Amino acid sequence: MRHLETGDPLRLGPYRLLGVLGEGGMGKVYIGQDHAGTAAAVKVLRPELAHDTGLAQRFVREALAAQAVRSPGVAAVLGAQTEGGRPWIATEFLAGPTLDQIVDGHGPLDDAKLRALAVSLARTLRDIHAAGFVHRDLKPPNIVLTSDGPRIIDFGIARPEHGLTLTTTGQIPVTPGYGAPEQVLGHRVSTAADVFSLGAVLVYAATGRRAFDGAHVAAVQYEVVHGEPRWHGIPPEQHALIAPCLAKDAAARPTPDQIAAAFTPPKKNGAVWKSGPVADAIRQREHDVRNLTAPLLATVETGAGPSRRRLLTGFAAGGAVLAAGGTGTGWWLLRGDGGGARRKSLFTYPAAVKTPTARLLSADDGDYIIGGSPKPLWSVPDATDFGSPAPLPIRDVVIVGHLLRGVVALNAVDGKLRWKAPAMRMRSRYLSLSDRLVVAADEQGTLHTFVPSTGEPKWTARADAATLLAADGEQIYLLTKDQRLRAVSRADARIRWTVRLPEDFRKTIVPKPAADQGRLVLTTSTGHAMAVNTKNGRTEWTARDLAKERLLVPAARNGVVHLNGKALTARRISDGKELWTHTEKHYYDEQNYEWSRPGLYGDLVYASACDSDVGHPYGFDVRSGKKQWEAGIAVKNSDDPILTQGNGIWIMDRGTVPTLTTMDTVGRAREIWSYELTSGSDVAFAADGNRVFARSGAALYALPVF
Repeated sequence: MRHLETGDPLRLGPYRLLGVLGEGGMGKVYIGQDHAGTAAAVKVLRPELAHDTGLAQRFVREALAAQAVRSPGVAAVLGAQTEGGRPWIATEFLAGPTLDQIVDGHGPLDDAKLRALAVSLARTLRDIHAAGFVHRDLKPPNIVLTSDGPRIIDFGIARPEHGLTLTTTGQIPVTPGYGAPEQVLGHRVSTAADVFSLGAVLVYAATGRRAFDGAHVAAVQYEVVHGEPRWHGIPPEQHALIAPCLAKDAAARPTPDQIAAAFTPPKKNGAVWKSGPVADAIRQREHDVRNLTAPLLATVETGAGPSRRRLLTGFAAGGAVLAAGGTGTGWWLLRGDGGGARRKSLFTYPAAVKTPTARLLSADDGDYIIGGSPKPLWSVPDATDFGSPAPLPIRDVVIVGHLLRGVVALNAVDGKLRWKAPAMRMRSRYLSLSDRLVVAADEQGTLHTFVPSTGEPKWTARADAATLLAADGEQIYLLTKDQRLRAVSRADARIRWTVRLPEDFRKTIVPKPAADQGRLVLTTSTGHAMAVNTKNGRTEWTARDLAKERLLVPAARNGVVHLNGKALTARRISDGKELWTHTEKHYYDEQNYEWSRPGLYGDLVYASACDSDVGHPYGFDVRSGKKQWEAGIAVKNSDDPILTQGNGIWIMDRGTVPTLTTMDTVGRAREIWSYELTSGSDVAFAADGNRVFARSGAALYALPVF
């Protein structure tokens, strides 16, 4: 999946091309959009193959076959041009996962969905056969599940009934494990070949495993012709229905009408695709397609969903794109808005505003005296409350918590109140969603989102949230009130998955996880770490007893997570493999320091080597773990982050009087200035826009940087 490149057409017929969905030996599949805003999948024969008579005839045959079939179970042809230098076919763009994606991601289908699938596919095969064609390549990747039900795609090797199956060089053989015995043997085929394929598809849908398998293609094909299907996991009643479809003798197989009648679908057959995880996956894909195509419509919708580049990449990563010209060509369809104008408006919000940056101070200009204490840019004595989370800068505002005012947004430039949301619980924490929204939770655990600059409320989600943990481009991660880990989609506010944590992770999660490249790394106050897959919540790896005295907090970027504790380590986030580790011994004995919370900036990871009283800040190369920077001071540190802003590094010293100290960034750093805060231990800070925002008790300060 990628953007258009040199040599790719910008337009074919009425379709403006947005990107390349996939490609194969015969051609490419593009996503296109016409003047009315209709999305289409546009399949194009490669220019160098347009003069190959056999391939060109196959391309024409595919267009004719797809146009000839009149069925709600296939993707309709929107247009085609089979002559000229660049033959193309445009079909409906199906928004929905393929059957293999659903089974891989959510497991085998239950009985109701299996029956509904069988009936829908059988009826579609009946329509295909009634048009005089045999599909010849029915398999899970060629079945797309949409909100309107299953659709059969790819007529690339469809032929008129009784046509030979040719497997000589240059021809397309049957997909191993799904083609009928007569196809494997190269005999003439009839509509019964598609029935055999349907049986193999249903075994896969019911069990998650192929009906016929082997160590190599020849072994699989041998099993199709001579072996027995793998029935393990099929209930007796389903076996009785599917087994006739897989008869070796084509004449013994039932017709599609007989299959549809035998499977006796549940009442409201189509309703099974409108609820549960499968429906959620379909709605997510539909939303992604709307976001992808919306910028070309007359009414522009700017959503908080991923960018067009990410959406295109996401389709490929999720297996949604099926390569053109091979056994995986596919089409996608988006049908309807699905939510009405009100729901659409809830998921439509302005672009993030520009960050108003403060002027950097200069000692040469007399802005400050090295070793002195500068004046704050502004301060608000009752802006926040004791126990509030750290300030959260979001472009032109800074978010804080207040017991009475709930979530509060202050102007980043002057500290004046922008807006407040009194119903939000500050102790549930708040998160930025790509700087487009801020999300918080109320007493009932319902998520609420607001436009940061204005406070305009947007979507809500009943999530039973106790603590908001983190967010990435796709989801929000939280702990529920009964200590389960939950993911809520940013695209449609639906719960994607919920999992129970291991016993020794419950009630001890530190609310500062790290999300990166499909993994969420969680840590506990008892020194344990675990990574879960953000697609399904499955635990990928765990590491225990990493810290003893310090709070274990991860920092992740570019597929690597850095963890503090007894050692400062870098691990591969996908599997937890340790890439490097660094320890430091006390200068007064042989004991190792424990490391404080790491911070990632540029090519360095910063952390403090701590004993029971003080910490010594250092910076290490993120790739090798080699020491590159040291502060040359000792600070009373209680797991505060080390931050960078402007040309300095900012460190919290939790001594008798909490002090923010800034250092320069070269070699053995020198102290530039310190700013003394006004309260005891209840302090926190953050930085953005050439400002450092420090909470000290109920007061909030904005400090300048150099």
